[in-house]
Amino acid sequence: MAACGAAWAAEPSSAVRAAGFIYETAPFPQCHASTIVETRAGTLLTAFFGGTREKNPDVGIWLSRRESGRWSAPVEVANGIQHTREDGTVVRYPTWNPVLFQPRQGPLMLFYKVGPTPQTWWGMLMTSTDDGRSWSEPRRLPEGVLGPIKNKPVELADGTILCPSSSEDEQAGWRVHFERTRDLGRTWVLTPAVNTQEEFNAIQPSILFHRDGRLQAVCRTREKVLAQVWSEDGGHTWGRMTATAVQIPNSGNDAVTLADGRQLLVYNHHDAATPEAGRNKRYPLNIALSTDGITWKMVAVLETEPRPAGYAYPAVIQARDGLVHITYTWNRERIKHVVVDPAQWH
Repeated sequence: MAACGAAWAAEPSSAVRAAGFIYETAPFPQCHASTIVETRAGTLLTAFFGGTREKNPDVGIWLSRRESGRWSAPVEVANGIQHTREDGTVVRYPTWNPVLFQPRQGPLMLFYKVGPTPQTWWGMLMTSTDDGRSWSEPRRLPEGVLGPIKNKPVELADGTILCPSSSEDEQAGWRVHFERTRDLGRTWVLTPAVNTQEEFNAIQPSILFHRDGRLQAVCRTREKVLAQVWSEDGGHTWGRMTATAVQIPNSGNDAVTLADGRQLLVYNHHDAATPEAGRNKRYPLNIALSTDGITWKMVAVLETEPRPAGYAYPAVIQARDGLVHITYTWNRERIKHVVVDPAQWH
């Protein structure tokens, strides 16, 4: 069993309330791609994939609950076992990129992917009616539907769940699209890809809300910039993808619209002027804020020390009490959880 309840310590920044690891030791050596959610009961859950190494068949989806100020030991809630052959051989594929989401109505949702590679994986969905203590049998999403690729869905005013999705095709490149469901994942409508590889190789969008009713998606790109694309009709159609001024390495990021209307981005800052500009380094890890989704101001640096695997794949939510919770991969060894108070940044 994993050791849980790691000690927490205040960070130097006045906005950072607490920071600590989800676990200290675990039955798997590597982990990655965390997700975090607040349930309707107010419980925080995080999930991530863990195993010997990314892409290995033994990689499963692990989940931890935060109760009474402590994280529980991670437990495996899903794996990629398919069937057993007559000779006793178990056919098993790796799992990838879990995404937790709590709709306003309906059960807690856990999306994830199964398959040998991101080019060949497929989408899966499990649900829970008891705040993640138990889960339904996993079911495969319809052909062509992947679910949210890394970052959380959003729920629109009419109850539609809009999932930020993408594909990594060897011929077509990295392309962003969006998936809509009005019945909690039973049926789906997909948008066409909103970019071409000649424009941007983009994946893993995050969806933001703006006061004028527009939606904005910000994306990871191979071009080492944060790309953006806008919708004026609730995500049915999208405009042309363009670059923001935010420089990033080829690494995942996440963003959330705060209750006060500001946009908060967690990302690995990339400075093209540094000697290491050509590397896909995943440090430092930064927070930026924007009032319009166009101009971003860095407000905090969460991690700076160089490490081989860096600090990657942040996930971010704002809880009902206004505090922002961030989880991210810490050197592929552990998942770290940081709590910040965005009211400290003006």
